[in-house]
Amino acid sequence: MRTMTWAARGVAALSGVALAGTLLAPAASAHPGPDPKAPAKQAVKKPVKQAPKPASSLPAPATEQGAGEQSSDGSCRTSRDVSSAVVDYAGTGLFETVFRSATDNQGHAFLNDSRNPGVWINLALVANAPGCVYDTTVAVTEESPGHLFITLLADDGTLHQATCTTTNNVPFTPSNLRTACAPGFTALADTPV
Repeated sequence: MRTMTWAARGVAALSGVALAGTLLAPAASAHPGPDPKAPAKQAVKKPVKQAPKPASSLPAPATEQGAGEQSSDGSCRTSRDVSSAVVDYAGTGLFETVFRSATDNQGHAFLNDSRNPGVWINLALVANAPGCVYDTTVAVTEESPGHLFITLLADDGTLHQATCTTTNNVPFTPSNLRTACAPGFTALADTPV
């Protein structure tokens, strides 16, 4: 029994020393920057400047990654985006209905109602929808009839919002979306662009 007590004390003491060494070692070995005693590096030669290229030969300026832009042929190029909202109030027939919005890389925006699986509705069907959409988001209220808010960020930085009426037994389809979202998209005032 005595041997175990001494062994336990030895292990505890060794662990304490190892822990103290671990805690002190990083501070002692930390180095704040370049070694002041190291030999100086040789100067790097700078390349000779060339005459500027004419503007017509320069590449187009880079846009923010994923930002919508109009190409030279007038088409829209954006990144893809997805957003969703779910009704989580069990007191309505809309419980667990998921509304999804998405954009493709040509700037088109789409809406999906989980009660109508596999159907993606082009939001260009809704009046005043922007033509080149960079980003989209959806939000939904919990009652029936309730509201689905669809917000689109146009390539010019302006936000456009449509408020659509939701009902228990009528999923959104291409034929009823325009009426459900009347009067359509409106630009939100004072969008910080």
